Amino acid sequence: MTHAEWAAERSGEAPPALVRRLREIFAAHPEWDALPHVDAFTHAAEWLSRRVLESEASRPVALDLLVADACITFAFEAAADDSATLGVRAASAQARLSALIART
Repeated sequence: MTHAEWAAERSGEAPPALVRRLREIFAAHPEWDALPHVDAFTHAAEWLSRRVLESEASRPVALDLLVADACITFAFEAAADDSATLGVRAASAQARLSALIART
């Protein structure tokens, strides 16, 4: 099951634009295909967050901000499947996303 399929299965009534954008992002980053869901969604959230932070306009990247938020949610849903590593994964995600903000 692809990461986008996994997310679509869990997103229920997510807006079609969000699901479509998520599919586009994973299609554009085949290097994430072999990663576990938690890592792929963390990478996607980081990539999207970087894009939002580097943008000078807010409207064109508003959807990316929503998708980044959804990716973090999906990452933690996936991480919850292995509660023994949840704390480590949460700390890693927080550090990576915090580093993005510090660089801007």
